[in-house]
Amino acid sequence: MIDTGSLGLTEAQLADAVGAAARAPSLHNTQPWLFRPTPDGIELHADRDRQLPVADPSGRELRIACGAALLNLRLALVGHGVRPLVTLLPDPARPDLVAVVRRGGSRPPTPEQRRLLEAVPRRRTNRRPFTDALVPTPARHALRRAALDEGAWLDLVTDPVQRVELGAMARRAHERQMADPEFVAELERWTGHGEERPDGVPAAAGGPLPRPNATWVLRDYSGGTARAADDVEAEPLIAVLSVHADGPREEVRAGQAMQRVLLTATTHGLAVSFLSQLVECPDVRESMRRLISGTRPPQVVLRIGQGWPVPGTPRRPLGDLLLPPPDGPTDTGLPGSAPLHVEDGPDPGSTNHHT
Repeated sequence: MIDTGSLGLTEAQLADAVGAAARAPSLHNTQPWLFRPTPDGIELHADRDRQLPVADPSGRELRIACGAALLNLRLALVGHGVRPLVTLLPDPARPDLVAVVRRGGSRPPTPEQRRLLEAVPRRRTNRRPFTDALVPTPARHALRRAALDEGAWLDLVTDPVQRVELGAMARRAHERQMADPEFVAELERWTGHGEERPDGVPAAAGGPLPRPNATWVLRDYSGGTARAADDVEAEPLIAVLSVHADGPREEVRAGQAMQRVLLTATTHGLAVSFLSQLVECPDVRESMRRLISGTRPPQVVLRIGQGWPVPGTPRRPLGDLLLPPPDGPTDTGLPGSAPLHVEDGPDPGSTNHHT
């Protein structure tokens, strides 16, 4: 049995909170996070065994994914009446300890927090074509506000000249990555599979084959088994999320902001996918910074529009996500030996940024 500690949760509630955190998005659905319940709260750790050394050599996207899991965890705790108190990167000697979440009191969720929490299991990465319908103005305002609520900025790229330049950057980055045999091999290890596995992107969720001359180049996550893309939307909404600076703390902040934007998009019935090649090639990322914000480094690029329902991606069993307590292994007593299959405002909780 596990000590649910000062959070005051039952074991079922703790399992629910960790399960919600694990539904966050990650590069190629690697799910690079681990959790350790302690007498003081819950620790969130980066799982370095799931870092992608070619696409993400610095671990920046890994930390963004962990930030997204942290936002889900905060929301889940609020849903159980807990006001979460978060300390980011609390131990310099343990750089993979991303955050510690403790109880900061009791507080019921607000209506907005409930809507975001309800969106957690419904959020998907939609790699398929969207319709040509525009994203409504109220939804655009809500997306930008969601980023601001987490200390980030969401720039909507609507200027025609900027869009042409950004599209050219996306093609250049994509072509460079696909010319790298190590990048392609890494991509193939994690995507396009047909067998049952609890991670990666299955072919069914991969979307169509990208068109070579498409303005917004999409990766092939189907392992080459999908049909060629047609009827791709002409003008998706392109959004660039940025924070004050680079560095582990800001990258975790970016992940929380990204997830709040994604959940807000879900509540508005919008479809979202990623244009990760734009931030994975350092020189392209720098060119994009100069083009979009001038000073703030871009962390995430999103393609947003109106789409159709898509299948989800699998999730690792809860038992695989739990680290043993510092004094040795124990039976957690938590449910969740089978993989989770998901169909891929007010602050959800306090974040206390200690060093």
